[in-house]
Amino acid sequence: MVERHERWMDQYRRIYEDETEKAMRFKIFKENVEFIESFNRDEAKPYKLGINQFADLTNEEFQASHNGYRTKSRETTVFRYENVTEVPSSVDWRKKGAVTGVKDQGQCGCCWAFSAVAAMEGINQLTTGKLISLSEQEVIDCNVKGEDQGCNGGLMDDAFKFIIHNDGLTTESNYPYAVSNQPVSVAMDASGMAFQFYTGSVFTGDCGTELDHGVTAVGYGENEDGTGIGW
Repeated sequence: MVERHERWMDQYRRIYEDETEKAMRFKIFKENVEFIESFNRDEAKPYKLGINQFADLTNEEFQASHNGYRTKSRETTVFRYENVTEVPSSVDWRKKGAVTGVKDQGQCGCCWAFSAVAAMEGINQLTTGKLISLSEQEVIDCNVKGEDQGCNGGLMDDAFKFIIHNDGLTTESNYPYAVSNQPVSVAMDASGMAFQFYTGSVFTGDCGTELDHGVTAVGYGENEDGTGIGW
């Protein structure tokens, strides 16, 4: 495990302040690796976890540094299209050219900006026919209140009133009406360790109601067995 940690440090160019910090981070790394490997041994799990760049962070540290979504209240305006009676069984805005490549927010808890900007990139492409990568940094720079410089969460419901909750997003609900028309900014609960180390296939882990992360819904669709929603 020590050798694996050393290789991981080389891979992600991780440098610790001293041997005390390195020992502490190794302990966390070891516990996380054991959790990941135990999870992946369960063949009933439809998705897999991986030893990524967050492997030396506790789940609490991961949430604090990467999940940057906050709302003023528990109430969030639901965005619905009017006079829509049917939606396609599946939609993938990536294939339709309305989604830019995956971006990395780094150590800044500004998911709120990435989520909203991706939605704007999509509607801009659908309106103009041009897919342009817009600047999350310009949005973050507008957050001049406080000392976090936009990296400790943003009040997404202040700027974007059309956020929808991802819980209940099923083919039987009204929510796909919005996603069938454009990529949509979505709030979700991303606090679990499975989400921290998620690496592939359709994520079907627990999804709570303590919304702490902003992402973008870029489509939905039935699984091969005809059930469920894919993201």
